[in-house]
Amino acid sequence: MIFQINSKKIYASDSGQGINKEKETIVFLHGSGLSHIIWSLTEQYFSNKNYNVLSIDLPGHGNSDGPCLDSIEKIADWLEQVFNKLELNNPILVGHSQGCLQILEYAYKYKNKINKAIFIGGSNNMPVHPDLIELAQNGDSDAVKLMMKWGYEGSKKFIGGNPVEKIIQSPRDISEVLAIDLVACNNYKNGSEAVKAITCPAMLVLGQLDKMVNIEAGKKFANLIKNSKTYIIDGCGHMIMIEKAFEMREKVLEFLKK
Repeated sequence: MIFQINSKKIYASDSGQGINKEKETIVFLHGSGLSHIIWSLTEQYFSNKNYNVLSIDLPGHGNSDGPCLDSIEKIADWLEQVFNKLELNNPILVGHSQGCLQILEYAYKYKNKINKAIFIGGSNNMPVHPDLIELAQNGDSDAVKLMMKWGYEGSKKFIGGNPVEKIIQSPRDISEVLAIDLVACNNYKNGSEAVKAITCPAMLVLGQLDKMVNIEAGKKFANLIKNSKTYIIDGCGHMIMIEKAFEMREKVLEFLKK
């Protein structure tokens, strides 16, 4: 699906089904430097379960026009524009990593507009190591290697190469997309306040071996959300929707059906 926001082309993968107003809509929000591609094993599954699905490329990411938005606050406002444009009322939001911060800030700014919230490998506070930011700002490919070292339980498991390296391919992708996202995450300070705005049913999915959002940080985040559900996936790092896609999506579906 292609549409326009502020005269810029925006792409969202919808599994070729469009939006049926009679179905609930799940919106998938990717993490730093990534795109809709990371949800490829997830969106078709939920489309087959009778949901509308939209995996949105943020501005400057994937197939969407740039430039990138340089703060979580700006992304939250942009999401409201998207939802109004597509006439999405009370969507289910599923965010990974940086996408979790986007859900928090959206809930804070736009009260009671979320049906359910699912946080994948995220927290309310996501500081980024200065070494990683510096590498990314310099367009250094070591930034991606460092992300993989910190983010994966075992990156050698991926047949045909690491999917993140296939998305973040060039020095430009690193310096003009990934770096901006990492700084936005690092600069976001409203998470502890914004988490209080989550009044809808919420679920957290955490990777037991996640080094980017370690299990203790994830549990502290869960404790801040009233009546939330937490599911921990054993033997899994930060890239949950790729490492343990089948287990993750089945547990999310269980939560949505309750």
